[in-house]
Amino acid sequence: MEIEKNYRINSLFEFYQPLLTKKQNDYLDLYYGDDYSLGEIAENFNVSRQAVYDNIKRTEAILEDYEDKLHLFATFQAQSKQADEIQQYVSKHYPDDAKLNELVNRLESLEEE
Repeated sequence: MEIEKNYRINSLFEFYQPLLTKKQNDYLDLYYGDDYSLGEIAENFNVSRQAVYDNIKRTEAILEDYEDKLHLFATFQAQSKQADEIQQYVSKHYPDDAKLNELVNRLESLEEE
């Protein structure tokens, strides 16, 4: 459960990071990206552990709110799944079709951007 939550928050952070304040960015990056403890973050910013905890919880809620409104992560997941299905179908049924394989490769490269 915790791993799934961390994955989700990190994914949402990737999509909505530019919309967060510098402090929100710093705290989430350290907590989820660099695996800092609340105490380590509090020490670095000269604030209480409770202040860090409250900020992280608020920021998580903000990220979820952005996703509820904008659906960027859900859309990305759906598009990735569809692209994977297309790739599997093409490689199974049309392995020698150069143009089709080129189009699938371009679709894959769009996912990575």
